[in-house]
Amino acid sequence: MSAVSPDLPRHPLVHDDRVHRDLYTDPALFAQERQRFFGRAWLFAGHGSQMPQVGDYVTLELSGQPILLLREAPDRIQAFFNRCAHKGAQLYTQAHGNVGKMMRCPYHAWSYRLDGQPLARPLKEGYVGTALDASPNGQGLTRLPGVHVYRDFVFVRLSPEGLDFEAYWGDALQAIDNMVDRSPVGRLEVTGGVLRNTMACNWKMYLENINDTVHPVSAHESASSVARQLWQGQPNDAPMPMAMAQILPFANGYDYFDRMGARIYPQGHSLLGVNFSIHSAYAELPEYQAALEAAWGVERTQAVLQRSPQNAVLYPSIALKGSPLSMRVIRPLAVDRTLVEAWSFRAVGAPDVLLERAMTYNRLVFSPMSVVAHDDVHLFESIQQGLHAQGQPWVSLHRNHQAGESEHTRADTNSANEWLMRNQYRAWAQAMAQPLASELA
Repeated sequence: MSAVSPDLPRHPLVHDDRVHRDLYTDPALFAQERQRFFGRAWLFAGHGSQMPQVGDYVTLELSGQPILLLREAPDRIQAFFNRCAHKGAQLYTQAHGNVGKMMRCPYHAWSYRLDGQPLARPLKEGYVGTALDASPNGQGLTRLPGVHVYRDFVFVRLSPEGLDFEAYWGDALQAIDNMVDRSPVGRLEVTGGVLRNTMACNWKMYLENINDTVHPVSAHESASSVARQLWQGQPNDAPMPMAMAQILPFANGYDYFDRMGARIYPQGHSLLGVNFSIHSAYAELPEYQAALEAAWGVERTQAVLQRSPQNAVLYPSIALKGSPLSMRVIRPLAVDRTLVEAWSFRAVGAPDVLLERAMTYNRLVFSPMSVVAHDDVHLFESIQQGLHAQGQPWVSLHRNHQAGESEHTRADTNSANEWLMRNQYRAWAQAMAQPLASELA
């Protein structure tokens, strides 16, 4: 357990053991957190396998900003604000594609090199003697202040302010290593489509729930009890369908989920299931294990395969599952509207059953039509409405709280401890309590 002593900025709506309901319901606060919190954070933007060839691009929106990811060179991915330097038209509106040898605005045909530098403009003689070339409009496309590719995971920072990449993530990046090293060649590919679920709730509810090991016993009782009834009476040696193997662990009780263990990291990151998880009992694959040992050695292979966390939260935008190879991406759209994407990965050189596990789990648990997600979405949307009720403006995060807890930046604890949630809000509060330089100007 590591401790820090500097005086950290505090926020009046975040106490050590509770948070104010305005964090979930106030539109003005949401607008502010887009700038102060999401602007300074390193956000997941895409994956290198989505852009395999030079000129390949992906478009997305982050914190209200249109973003263009582009493979500028075989070994380099760049990120731009997706707007022409002329009138502001988005250069590309398709979800993905290839720009060819240059980027060209569809409005007035201003064109740019793949590094964003200006290339050509129609009627160029009309700009001779003007101040265009010396102005920001003449400098080409605007790059994002921060871009970093870690093992093909592309992260960006929207603001020039904030921690550098290594300081922001620290040991939390080991969750990505655990996923990528499940490939004997150390490479993942996004495949199988992305499942999207838009819900009428604040984004923080979803991230809290990822670290909530108490709710499955009650919230998912209908799905887990049906699965238990269907499998009851089967012989011990009966082959278990993959979907059954993935849903039955939800039927465990409070003690099972609490003993999983958890770890908190700085900046709101966390690891749930450091001891075991509902994914720990998947069938072993001896030939696959041998391939990993040949690539990484016995010790590293054991560390990868024996560590199957329930959820690794890389706060605030993604949650990873090493086994199955699944990722959720959290996209806040409004104070009461959140998009959650479920991604599946193929571990290159690994058996196809690993991809099947990821896709089956995503459909079973995260799809809008799944037997699990509908429970969560119903509750999130109920909470969003319930928080407007009169009389109680605070949300409790008291479970297992201890005085002095906020001094620690890394610690292991029981998995039902709401410390994991309190850790998220401390990171949020630190960012939100510090005005941006532009606000002080």
